[in-house]
Amino acid sequence: MASTLVMILVFIFDLIAFGLAVAAEQRRSTAKLVKSAETNHNYCDYDADIATGLGVGSLLFLLGSQLLIMAASRCLCCGKGLRPGGSRAWAICLFITCWLTFFIAEVCLLAGSVRNAYHTKYWTYISQNPPSCRTLRKGVFGAGAAFIVFTGIVSELYYVFYSKANAGFQAPPYSRDTGVRMENL
Repeated sequence: MASTLVMILVFIFDLIAFGLAVAAEQRRSTAKLVKSAETNHNYCDYDADIATGLGVGSLLFLLGSQLLIMAASRCLCCGKGLRPGGSRAWAICLFITCWLTFFIAEVCLLAGSVRNAYHTKYWTYISQNPPSCRTLRKGVFGAGAAFIVFTGIVSELYYVFYSKANAGFQAPPYSRDTGVRMENL
């Protein structure tokens, strides 16, 4: 059966990653156009940049969660073959879905962190047009947080079905594994 300790640790890592992503969404950088007193030129003034660190922290906790669940299940490609049946089919489908949602969440968090850290550094010297004070669009970290929830649910279901398909299956020594494995060559 599935290890309760692994499932609790993965849940805690995903919960922390979700909390950091929501906090990053709430603390995105904002900018305002300011006129310099001494040179009479416009420039962008950005507030504190804590959302970048929160986004990177969320990314790292989600990565730790994914590494933990894949190490516990031997990433579905190493180790002995799984017992044929519905649990193995669900484990394979959830494995693919887990990696897909993980990738989308990581891309959202990484893109949000990079874009939030970018600040316009120029002033208007030649033209009178104000500089564009670019900031991160609303919802990028929120999308990452949503996919963290999806990844957490799917990865825990994957681990449960993997454990069911892996429990007590002893193949006879003369049989061949029907799946793709790297152990028995």
